[in-house]
Amino acid sequence: MTAWICTTCCVQYPETATPPERCAICEDERQYVGAEGQRWTSMEAIARNHHNDWRALAPGLAGIGVTPAVGIGQRSLFIMRPEGGVLWDMVPLITDETVGRIRAAGGVAAIAISHPHFYAAMVTWSERLGDVPIYLHEADRAHVMRPSANIRFWSGETLALMDGVTLIRCGGHFEGSTVLHWAAGEGALFTGDTIQLVPDKGWVSFMRSYPNLIPLPAARVRTIAGKVMPFAFEKLYGGWWDRVMTEDGQGAVQRSAERYIRALE
Repeated sequence: MTAWICTTCCVQYPETATPPERCAICEDERQYVGAEGQRWTSMEAIARNHHNDWRALAPGLAGIGVTPAVGIGQRSLFIMRPEGGVLWDMVPLITDETVGRIRAAGGVAAIAISHPHFYAAMVTWSERLGDVPIYLHEADRAHVMRPSANIRFWSGETLALMDGVTLIRCGGHFEGSTVLHWAAGEGALFTGDTIQLVPDKGWVSFMRSYPNLIPLPAARVRTIAGKVMPFAFEKLYGGWWDRVMTEDGQGAVQRSAERYIRALE
């Protein structure tokens, strides 16, 4: 039996003898089925010629990706704490070496994920790290393709995972789209692609679908900006290695929201 992984979105499905016929995540209008049609892989197959890429990003913060890139190429973020830290967003591979490094850094007390495109192999990660609870907003419950007793659906607009680490439900890209606020230092916001860092330095954007170029209405953009403005943050960490802003993150979100709304209205 194999826990099949979609090669496009990298979301893992329950163990079956043969691959599913379709990936519901990719058939949604926010994603896409590749031009070659629906294809599947597994963590075991990925591990044959890929490895986890571990990079120090800031004091107490590391990124964990997959090299060469798989699917949409996102990476995870790991807030390290001696009593157990937080893993943010998931990738489709976890190796023995990565398990060892995480445990040496204090282990993981909670996994939290921004939205379904980054669910990846969340259940396998949870199990390998000691059945760590996975926090997902309940508005995205229908998009969970591999159920698990380790998943904790939370409701409302914010959830304090631990001191200085808060989940904020923004909506927009998905109804449950969430960002993480880390209060360390001058503050940082982990945005996935709920708030998307763009190539033009100092700006961000907002979309219902990035690959299919479906915009969000002005009211949704106002809501997203309004949800995060009460939190202090200088840094922004998007969902990919190159999507990082080290200063004036709060200003970038505010002026980008205003520009987006002007363009629509």
